[in-house]
Amino acid sequence: MSTSHTRSWARWLAAVLAALTVGAYLGLTPGGVLTKADMVGYAVCHRIPSHSFFIGGRQLPLCARCTGTFLGALIGLLGQGVILRRRRASEFPPPPILALLVGFILLMGADGLNSYLSMIPGAPYLYEPRQWLRLVTGTLNGLALSGILLPLVHFSLWRDITPERVIRRWRDLGVLVALEGGMVGLVLTRWPPLLYPLALAGAAGVLTMLTLINTVLVVMLTGRENRYGGWREAIGPLLAGIALAFLEVGLIDLLRYRLTGTLEGFPGLG
Repeated sequence: MSTSHTRSWARWLAAVLAALTVGAYLGLTPGGVLTKADMVGYAVCHRIPSHSFFIGGRQLPLCARCTGTFLGALIGLLGQGVILRRRRASEFPPPPILALLVGFILLMGADGLNSYLSMIPGAPYLYEPRQWLRLVTGTLNGLALSGILLPLVHFSLWRDITPERVIRRWRDLGVLVALEGGMVGLVLTRWPPLLYPLALAGAAGVLTMLTLINTVLVVMLTGRENRYGGWREAIGPLLAGIALAFLEVGLIDLLRYRLTGTLEGFPGLG
């Protein structure tokens, strides 16, 4: 069988697997668009109500910190690819900016640890946790993750990568931070018409991050690095990444439900 036929069969197989996993997820999870978004969040987030935003009387699919992380990552990816036009950039940000991005990740970790300690009776913690602070530190973490993931995706997939940094200078970072700040402001308004857009965007952020990571892993495991000229050519590994993302979400949902017996938060934690 020729190489072109092999690639064609691989694409069709990936398409079938993606259709089956997405279809199974949509068919087996509880009904309703928001509930299905909740199930995506349930796979990666504790979804404790007291740590989550409610809009229009309904809890978002992700807690405040995870809302920031996954919306922040999605906006960071779009900002770098669309606003900054770094569509094939394969290099990390310069060391000072990269150090700051790592600092953003550590900042979220420190705030998360402080929040966790505050939930343990008698445990010492530095300050009273706040929803807005969870959201902000999560958003900065998401921005940092997008700045690290995007060059890895480009470096793994494209045969004509561009030897430039995804974030070149402080002005670029300022643009991205401004975009993230706008998102934070929208969430903090808790305006009821934003419920569906924010809930679906949060779920999309989770699936996008999982899909990109899985796509890179598929390309590496099959020895197909740097073989693609664009997303149309890379449709095979991309569909495989989507299939794996939905499979991962579904399996984690099932395991968590078997362990906790609930689709909301964790027993005993409000």
